[in-house]
Amino acid sequence: MTEPRLSRRLFLQGSALSLGSAALARPAWADGAPALITSDAMRPVAAQGLQFGDPTQGATLLWSRADRASRLIVEWSLDESFRQARKIVGPYALEEGDFTVRQDLIGLPAGQDVFVRVQFQGLDNARVLSEPVLGRFAVPSVRSRELRFVWGGDTAGQGWGINTAFGGMKIYEAMRLRQPQFFLHSGDTIYADGPIPESRIAENGQVWNNVVTPEVAKVAETLDEFRGRYRYNLLDDNVRRFNAEVPQIWQWDDHEVTNNWSDSKDLSADARYTEKNVPLLTARGARAFLDYAPMRPFSAVESQRVYRKLSHGPQLDVFVIDMRSYRGPNTHNRQTEAGPDTAFLGAEQLAWLKAELKRSKATWKVIAADMPLGLQIGDGKDAEGRARWEGPANGDGPALGRELEIAEVLRFIKRERVRNTVWLTADVHYCAAHRYDPAKAQFQDFEPFWEFVAGPLNAGSFGPNALDNTFGPQVVFQKAPPAGQVNLSPYAGLQFFGEVNIDRWSHALTVDFRDIDGVSIFSKTLQPVRGPFGHGLWERQDHEGERS
Repeated sequence: MTEPRLSRRLFLQGSALSLGSAALARPAWADGAPALITSDAMRPVAAQGLQFGDPTQGATLLWSRADRASRLIVEWSLDESFRQARKIVGPYALEEGDFTVRQDLIGLPAGQDVFVRVQFQGLDNARVLSEPVLGRFAVPSVRSRELRFVWGGDTAGQGWGINTAFGGMKIYEAMRLRQPQFFLHSGDTIYADGPIPESRIAENGQVWNNVVTPEVAKVAETLDEFRGRYRYNLLDDNVRRFNAEVPQIWQWDDHEVTNNWSDSKDLSADARYTEKNVPLLTARGARAFLDYAPMRPFSAVESQRVYRKLSHGPQLDVFVIDMRSYRGPNTHNRQTEAGPDTAFLGAEQLAWLKAELKRSKATWKVIAADMPLGLQIGDGKDAEGRARWEGPANGDGPALGRELEIAEVLRFIKRERVRNTVWLTADVHYCAAHRYDPAKAQFQDFEPFWEFVAGPLNAGSFGPNALDNTFGPQVVFQKAPPAGQVNLSPYAGLQFFGEVNIDRWSHALTVDFRDIDGVSIFSKTLQPVRGPFGHGLWERQDHEGERS
């Protein structure tokens, strides 16, 4: 990546993006902004800052939140002085949406940096405006360029919340300093089922002190408690700085509702919950996610749809899939034929994924999954004493149960010669690079591919998980807690994010795993396959290295 212009750093420093107070200082260069009424009590406040999301060619979504009923006012410009800003009178922030708003910024010039200024206008007096909140992002290009993005999952889990003495969720600052074009959040954006205490004992007797709000002190049951989980994460300075600069692509997994939820989830024995109705909790969790995710709404046809494709020029298409919403119940997952109990992506999403992969002309097709394909992730036992599974993997052997859908996707990719697919995911709270090799698999009708697992971002560290040989995954690299140690705090340093760089000229794709300080601990470069698929390309495709 080339060194960014100095003005980028000056802009971010001058815009008071630390957001340490609810109302930001008005920058000296903000000439031309509407005059403000000086009574702070009369002004709306944008205490949660802003976020950018779902970046694609010509458009990026803006998200923000006010503290009261008001109206969003957005200005965007190609220069940081806002001399030629375009103004958008946006949607109303109202109580039923928890005062959150979205505004799609469209018609953006490809490959350009865009500066944004957000304010909220009072509804009882149009001259009353909040202090401005500033942000900046890069619009995806339609041409090849040096492309960088980061990914990870698992934020504020297992009771490890915002510890200001530790520096807060400082891995977000490490990601921001890498200056990516976007961030892929692979799920578990909150931990609605994980209370955050004022303090807890970490490894080696260390004390971890949390910022605590009423909404995170217990499991989330009410809609406000689910929403409060998202507001909690936005208390962190690192997260808000990151949000104001790096557009995000969100997906969800289970902890947005409760651990391992599916149609078979039963909370009757969980004393933490007074509300035992899992579908109702799911509805509230989904509503809170959709209120707070910087995600472009799909349509009235399916308002809660999360799976989608985002294009980033000739180098990259990102396919965000949803392994949660359309699954059948978590079972022993060893069915020999497809049916309602084996659904994982669901027929409609499966057909969409295959069609979009075949249609894609981008060099790289990144499939963003919220769970790994070949790691065994259990969910207790069923009434007959058989292991119940949370993910597609169900133990060694042929493709069975939910694996039937995965096999269908992999077979399609091979037969339709969809080149250069890479799977990115999180979920298991450690980092790993897996090479899937049909020569070592039980199901062999697919071409070799790679899966990279990153995380956690600010949660307990676990792992590693056992492999399932159905699709032949081989561990090339992994870093997890020592044997016998689980739920290690961020003090242990086992927090990881992934970074992808795609070369402008060769389109080579390099994956790095980086630790909580942004230091690379593993790197692998994949050269794109441009001719017909064949196993003969396998050895030439890869270059790998490991750094301690």
